Amino acid sequence: MHKIIAATQIASDVRWLKIDAPLVARACQAGQFVIVRLDDNGERIPLTIAGTDPARGCIDLVIKAIGKTTIALCQLGAGDLIRDVAGPLGKPTEIVAGKHAAVVGGGVGAAVILPIAAALKQASSRVIALTGGHTRDAVLLEIELSRVCDRVIACTDDGSYGFSGTVADCLRDLIAGGDRLDIVYTAGPVPMMRAIAELTRPHAIRTIASLNPIMVDGTGMCGGCRVSVGGQVRFACVDGPEFDAHAVDFGELSERLSAYRSQEQLALRRWNDEHGRLCTRP
Repeated sequence: MHKIIAATQIASDVRWLKIDAPLVARACQAGQFVIVRLDDNGERIPLTIAGTDPARGCIDLVIKAIGKTTIALCQLGAGDLIRDVAGPLGKPTEIVAGKHAAVVGGGVGAAVILPIAAALKQASSRVIALTGGHTRDAVLLEIELSRVCDRVIACTDDGSYGFSGTVADCLRDLIAGGDRLDIVYTAGPVPMMRAIAELTRPHAIRTIASLNPIMVDGTGMCGGCRVSVGGQVRFACVDGPEFDAHAVDFGELSERLSAYRSQEQLALRRWNDEHGRLCTRP
């Protein structure tokens, strides 16, 4: 069992949990993730490790309340327990030293790019971060990113805060303005990562996407996280989760992510009937 040390609501539907997991905290590197099981009968869900505190034995998880399990996790508070936290899983991010890098996150993708940005900065790279959402409330971790990046640009689709437009629009403007980037790291919704890949492709800017397919065991045995990269079958939990964005079949990834949508909606309706419709707690 893993105790929740602290819980903070950072957006209307996003919660930051600091969890006691000393073995994971000591071994984790940027880009890796854990698979969490809330209770004995719970589903396994992959969550990026947004931060670590090896001295205290804690890891940070940033969770958006979307489905049954993530809603249940977002209703937990300090002192509550999580049955299993398995990890760190996946390959660490390839960190370039002394380069000009952009990290681009949409929504909770900001939790993925935060440790990557910190590792890049530690390796003496110049780092610019773009964090975006539909509205100001959905722009996450701007302050935390500003602590480890040379520059941070918040983007809102509705123009209510920061740059008016998507993170892809902002990146397009940066490149057009002469900002020479050596590499781009991106994480977030599939359409957003696809847009970033198509934007950087003609400029031959190396781009790495952190994929978010369905995962079950985290060992490559179940095949649930199968993705196509460069025409080859890869398993995100052991071969990734990060891949060359210019080679990823994002259309196939979208289809696989929606494969169990009806079952997910049914589980959510049952959860709401049993527990009420409050998705988060203040």
